[in-house]
Amino acid sequence: NHGTKVRRYMEIHGQDKVESFIDRVLSIENLLDINQLFETPERKRQREELERQARLESHKGEYLNDDRSESLKSFIRSKQREIRDADDQQVPIPEEDDIDLQNFPATPVRDVMGFLILHAPLEEWQADVLGILREEAYYFLPQRITKIMNEGWASYWHSTIMTQKALDSNEVLDFADHHAGVMAMSKQQINPYKVGIELLRDIEYRWDTGRFGKEYNECKDMNARANWDMNLGLGREKIFEVRKTHNDISFIDEFLTPEFCQRQQIFTYKYNQRTKRFEVDQRDFEAIKMKLLTQLTNFGTPVIEVDNANYENRGELLLGHRHDGVDLDGQFAQATIKNLYYIWKRPVHLRTLYEDKETIISFDGKKFETKS
Repeated sequence: NHGTKVRRYMEIHGQDKVESFIDRVLSIENLLDINQLFETPERKRQREELERQARLESHKGEYLNDDRSESLKSFIRSKQREIRDADDQQVPIPEEDDIDLQNFPATPVRDVMGFLILHAPLEEWQADVLGILREEAYYFLPQRITKIMNEGWASYWHSTIMTQKALDSNEVLDFADHHAGVMAMSKQQINPYKVGIELLRDIEYRWDTGRFGKEYNECKDMNARANWDMNLGLGREKIFEVRKTHNDISFIDEFLTPEFCQRQQIFTYKYNQRTKRFEVDQRDFEAIKMKLLTQLTNFGTPVIEVDNANYENRGELLLGHRHDGVDLDGQFAQATIKNLYYIWKRPVHLRTLYEDKETIISFDGKKFETKS
């Protein structure tokens, strides 16, 4: 259905024009609110009620009466729309009088794509295409937050079935050759196939032998730990339980162990400019685990929110970067701001931290400016 719609827009408005707009939208398809995936209908109702109350509270102040305020009210009023939520229910747009233009939105909005659908000065076909791509981005979010588990689970059963059930002895080497290629690790990034399958195997082994729980964790005898085997046989049951109840972050957080990292030779690497090669940076388990979790949080992409859609009372868009200790990549930040400008059609600003100093990167359609 989406493909049919897009092809129809291409026939009406031209393929190049529609494809160019799609390219710009795809560059911001990670600016979503992942928390919406975990909302129950009741939690969603409560959130919407709190947002409504916040709008009413912000409305207690008076509107500015200058021409810019009137222009912006017209700008917002002309672009009121409805978008579909995860339950395919129509979500009404707040009326003009519910919006305090001096503090809009009332609270930061993490779903940047949804905000643009409602408030950017888009043509109807552009708003529809943006809605299509946002809907598909949300559709794929569950796969993105379980990528390591999905790939590991598929690899685990592929390997198990092929080696134990499907292959003759003269076919195993060919399978092993292909399988090894898929499992190869890289110094630049983690291989979800390798980490997933090995961690599932490790869980199965630990629960088969009883290497979990208070008694094992408090055992200080290294020889006893190395030979620990209670013959519980709970491994297969445990990996099915894990597969059912965890996502990548909780999977890594709960089941990654120092022994696993040591056996798998998992280190953190950095590029040495002097030797022109990647070298081991950290062997410390906590540092390795923290880096893995950081890469998985929000898919390793920065958290960006809409802070103000009337920045400096000029209808300009101010975004805020929720800094977590990692600075933005300047090249990616500029590309994102530039594409947002062509959707918002007014200057776009991004507030972030560089070397612990607040910095605002701005684009007015012609040039970038950075202020600290």
